[in-house]
Amino acid sequence: MSRNEPRITPELVAEHGLKPDEYERILKLIGREPSFTELGIFSAMWNEHCSYKSSKVHLRGLPTTGACVIQGPGENAGVIDIGDGQAVVFKMESHNHPSFIEPYQGAATGVGGILRDVFTMGARPIACLNALSFGDPSHPKTRHLVSGVVAGVGGYGNSFGVPTVGGQVRFHTRYDGNNLVNAMAVGLADTDKIFYAAASGVGMPIVYLGSKTGRDGIHGASMASAEFGEGAEEKRPTVQVGDPFSEKLLLEACLEIMAKDCVIAIQDMGAAGLTCSAVEMGAKGDLGVTLELDKVPTRETGMSAYEMMLSESQERMLMVLKPEKEKEAEAIFRKWGLDFAIVGETTPTKRFIVKHGGIVMVDLPIKELGDEAPVYKRPFVEMPKLPVIKVIDVRPPMRLPDALEKLIGTPDLCSRRWVWEQYDHVIGGNTVQRPGGDSAVVRVLDGPKALALTADVTPRYCEADPFEGGKQAVAEAWRNITAVGGKPLALTDNLNFGNPERPEIMGQFVGCVRGIAAACKALDFPVVSGNVSLYNETQGRAILPTPTIGGVGLIDDFTTAATLAFKAEGEAIVLIGETIGWLGQSLYLRDLCGREEGAPPPVDLVEERENGDFVRALIQDKLATAAHDVSDGGLLVAVAEMAMASGLGATLEPAPADTPPHAFWFGEDQARYVVTVPAGHAEALLARAAEAGVPASLLGTVGGTTISLSGERPIQLKVLNERFEGWLPTYMAGGPP
Repeated sequence: MSRNEPRITPELVAEHGLKPDEYERILKLIGREPSFTELGIFSAMWNEHCSYKSSKVHLRGLPTTGACVIQGPGENAGVIDIGDGQAVVFKMESHNHPSFIEPYQGAATGVGGILRDVFTMGARPIACLNALSFGDPSHPKTRHLVSGVVAGVGGYGNSFGVPTVGGQVRFHTRYDGNNLVNAMAVGLADTDKIFYAAASGVGMPIVYLGSKTGRDGIHGASMASAEFGEGAEEKRPTVQVGDPFSEKLLLEACLEIMAKDCVIAIQDMGAAGLTCSAVEMGAKGDLGVTLELDKVPTRETGMSAYEMMLSESQERMLMVLKPEKEKEAEAIFRKWGLDFAIVGETTPTKRFIVKHGGIVMVDLPIKELGDEAPVYKRPFVEMPKLPVIKVIDVRPPMRLPDALEKLIGTPDLCSRRWVWEQYDHVIGGNTVQRPGGDSAVVRVLDGPKALALTADVTPRYCEADPFEGGKQAVAEAWRNITAVGGKPLALTDNLNFGNPERPEIMGQFVGCVRGIAAACKALDFPVVSGNVSLYNETQGRAILPTPTIGGVGLIDDFTTAATLAFKAEGEAIVLIGETIGWLGQSLYLRDLCGREEGAPPPVDLVEERENGDFVRALIQDKLATAAHDVSDGGLLVAVAEMAMASGLGATLEPAPADTPPHAFWFGEDQARYVVTVPAGHAEALLARAAEAGVPASLLGTVGGTTISLSGERPIQLKVLNERFEGWLPTYMAGGPP
């Protein structure tokens, strides 16, 4: 080991995010004091971001298998079979901490990283989605963060050449000090040409591919495993810098050498860079790995072994290559103008050896680096159930038309057009439904098949009741896919929470994971990939629990996909599902009554499945001319969104006598959809629903340029549109929050 490295002290161990008992575990494992570089490697491999040490025991309860599942969690991305020899490869990951410190590059490299996870598996990316959570609009940093993050997402995706087709944007004061950037990528591959990370064969060359290594991103994974204190901006050097044009070259070169059968195993250099990728490849293949750092292409002089092993420079891959294909593979990479260097080999020793300047800097047991990472069963407390808000205790603060006009222009319900118009959402020519609907619809090659893609979660439900909130996040994604006529196949998740060392935060995590598992099982919607992001808090204030669900569904013929826009005057509007008027945790209660309280709406998973299957059948049988799920804001907001999308108004029936109008129109009961059918077909639809045992009722008729409620002034679509489209552009131009 080098004598120039710093002496290991308790302070140095603490700076690396390792607790004293974890350091003692390292000493016992290797039988000596680690070198400085080895300490950095343990810090990278054993931090929360890479080892999942607080979450692993609970994630085992998620259903990860199913008829369509080819590869579940544990690889770079999940893989599902969509028939005809085709597979969909997808995953979601967070880049929260970097995006708070440096919003443009943090978001951009989040997109770049998730794209690499997908094409590392041999898939060509065909779509990106994202879920973005920002602080209160009145907070002094919010506008800056929104601007930078949205520009970063668009800047990388647009330049790389993949459409960004959907997602979520929310605002809440709990994200003031810790915004969330969850990036999802979806790719297409042949089922018999999937590439994995496990190395095989002894003496096989390990090849470094892509861009050169610099000092950017060092300690990035460790930073993502700690909460923020004062001076978070000082961590700017730990944010990586992305180059989407290099990544595009890397994609094409990787897919070309895969097609030429050069690859044994391949791994993206993401969190913890060269360390994590090399260790994972060796450990998964039950092999040792030796690296020669002198052969690693660098863009800065005098880099130490520590810096090279922990750098998170972007657009890099590590590959185990078939020896006889070495010249062919190198020629391909040189053709694309990328670095190609043999930096090591596989060995039978099961040791991780790293040499630099002729000196062995690292000599560690490779499997134990991952397998012996601490696994914690952290104490947790379940939150007491909140009281159900009784409708009788919620006095309407204004008339129904005024309530709709105000709600539709609030930060959480207004149009996100300002965001998604900065993304290229049609490049590739296969985007069938653009952002703004329930799910994006992207054609598979030339069709007729298409994918329905969504990302969703309702954090206020998750905090009020983590189990019900976890269920609802899955059910909402399932509904979004169903509402365009898709069959939900599988999901990826991004579990964003605060400090797991606090029992109440751990309780949120456990409750949400259990709720997700229950919904996945009931809806036959397995989890095939995902990411856990903990320590999302600043000076002891945690984010709302935000387990984002990214769903993928299949549409057999993209021409049959439903949209939410009303289609013609005189069509009947029908509500599918039961309404009791649940106001607890609703946007009506929060934004109009000033009460963020109560139990969230319960999720009946049997009803979700029955109602969703019924709506999907209507769409597939071409009986429904439009469909939209009912979620945030309730029934009247859903109808208004359908009307604004079409320019056609509606005349609505009175609320049932047993449900107060404000609760009927703005309650957030679950398992509900609004569909339209041609005039004269409503009775047949209601009869079909009755036969299926699905609640259905006539809601009104399409027509005119207003939304007319019994006994109320007509609501002008022009006014709704102005409020809906106006808030975000006005705010981002410097207007009042």
